[in-house]
Amino acid sequence: MSEDVWSAQDTSPPAIEAALRELEMRRAAEHAGYVPARVLNLVAIVDREWRGEIANRLDSVGRYHASRTVLCSVERGKRSLDATALLTYDREPAPGQVAVVRERVEIRMGPERLAGLATIVDAVILSEVITVVWSPHGHDDAVDALLGLAHVVLTDSVVEPDPHAALARVARLRDSAYVVDLAWLRSTPWRERVAATFDPPQWRGELRRIARLTVRHSPDSVAAALLFCGWLSSRLGWDPGSMVARNEFLEGRARGRRQEVKLRLEPVRQDVPGLAGVTIETADGMSISLDRGPGGLAARRRDPRGEEYAWTLLGASRGESGILGEGVRQALLRDPTYGPALDCAREMVG
Repeated sequence: MSEDVWSAQDTSPPAIEAALRELEMRRAAEHAGYVPARVLNLVAIVDREWRGEIANRLDSVGRYHASRTVLCSVERGKRSLDATALLTYDREPAPGQVAVVRERVEIRMGPERLAGLATIVDAVILSEVITVVWSPHGHDDAVDALLGLAHVVLTDSVVEPDPHAALARVARLRDSAYVVDLAWLRSTPWRERVAATFDPPQWRGELRRIARLTVRHSPDSVAAALLFCGWLSSRLGWDPGSMVARNEFLEGRARGRRQEVKLRLEPVRQDVPGLAGVTIETADGMSISLDRGPGGLAARRRDPRGEEYAWTLLGASRGESGILGEGVRQALLRDPTYGPALDCAREMVG
């Protein structure tokens, strides 16, 4: 990869935009095969001391890079507006081929500018493409300031320690933009495997006989576990009740169409956020368990006759960089199952 760089101190949004246009024209004049990407803006608001970590995560999203990334780096005590613009592209394309040019802008600013961030960002983002806003270090005020420009808000419900507040915040954001929740995306392999387990015709009837659901999760990922329970509740027509804390566990019940379903959330120590395991039990003795393990998910099934089977589902986890890349991809899609799952999860936390 090659790069073109522009940098300035005490600059302005129009000057940044003009510098980007100059870099693009210079690149196009050198070779007609250089084509700027024009699909998606990503605006990330980050704390200055952690911007390197976020930049590394953005570099690791694979083919899901945004067309233009605007990194708003917040530094306490900073008065001026400093900026660096970067064009990244493959080396000179072969005859008859093109090389896609992607752009990244870092704007360094003080926290007092966040309330008016829209006036800064509006001049820098690409017009007429989807704009995604992501604030991994909080700064809810900055996200709120950008809702007039944002089509999509990328969030992570497990970052907020209070799951009730986290889910309520997401519900409010949904009134203004489409929400992509990384906590929800981390459970995608679990939801896919559970759905596949009950997909064979001989097992589909067991869905109506589910009597107990246990979700094991990282201690800081209660919201992710609630969303998983909310997904099953919304898909199977359960009416969930409020959960109550019993020691370190959360327990509750949901009214199914035929019977009551016992729900239990169990915290488990692990190195990554998200779910650690899921166990579903039916009234006639069938159970299916999935647990995080080396290389994938360890699966166990016991049928109503008591016979047990075990196997490993390889490659079920995308890793955190893969989750972020999937979040960017989901900004171009629409998931009809998240909203109902969120509504049910909110019922569970009262």
